[in-house]
Amino acid sequence: MSEVIIHDDESFERALKRFKNKCEKAGILSDLRKHRHYEKPSEKKKRKMAAAVRKTRRGPRIPRVAPR
Repeated sequence: MSEVIIHDDESFERALKRFKNKCEKAGILSDLRKHRHYEKPSEKKKRKMAAAVRKTRRGPRIPRVAPR
């Protein structure tokens, strides 16, 4: 569980923004959306296969070399 300690000179809005950022980085919201409804194993396999097809369709990633 993500938690944020509010400092004396910090506004509530700023603390809320830090909390949202921590939740986003921890992947809590995406995990919650993923588990909102039951997904049959066949649907999960179909979704993963579609993601793999999209990834291969984009082409190989070419690493950039920093200029010297």
